[in-house]
Amino acid sequence: MPTILLADDHPLFREALRSAILRVLPQAMLHEADGAEALYALVESQPDADLLLLDLNMPGVQGFGALVHLRAQHPQLPIVVVSAREEAAVIGRALAHGAAGFIPKSSDAATIGAALARVLEGERWLPPGLPLELPASGAAGGRERDIAARVAELTPQQFRVLQMLATGQLNKQIAHALGISEATVKAHMTAVLRKLGANNRTQAVLIAGRLAVDPEAVVAPPDDDEAG
Repeated sequence: MPTILLADDHPLFREALRSAILRVLPQAMLHEADGAEALYALVESQPDADLLLLDLNMPGVQGFGALVHLRAQHPQLPIVVVSAREEAAVIGRALAHGAAGFIPKSSDAATIGAALARVLEGERWLPPGLPLELPASGAAGGRERDIAARVAELTPQQFRVLQMLATGQLNKQIAHALGISEATVKAHMTAVLRKLGANNRTQAVLIAGRLAVDPEAVVAPPDDDEAG
């Protein structure tokens, strides 16, 4: 009886995924999350899950950062990216960051079912018709892999602080949301800057932003005094 985790913020698409999964795996145990914090709590609560289906864009999850973080913290958990972004470059980046497969959101139920069956058998699944060499190499790819390795070194709490920083939240807001002191937030930020090789908060967000699906669109918050 496989346990499958679904992480997507669109209820209708989660319903479509549920239907596709139960069609081929009627006894599967399904658990869902609609945002970053719910996702991390779900993965922690289901350490023996067989598969995670991860959307690249939902509240608190922008791009490949969550994939990199979860692969580092839970290397035993196969993760399949499910996304409306179907460009070969996006698929190549997902694979380079450890995804076990990539399912376009345009896939029909039969294709989704076949993909899940393949991954649960320990194999990789990709959409048919892709080029043999996906664009995930070269200088840019090497730089991105280096950043991913640094992000993978962050503890779960440090990673959460970085993600919240990227949304423009100040230390006091992050402290309130995580139930910790501002001093602890500052300590986490110091560790984040050191591990990312950043000089300030703005630079840290821009560095981590290279893992976004569209890195050029990332806007960093100002590194002001109130932010800490």
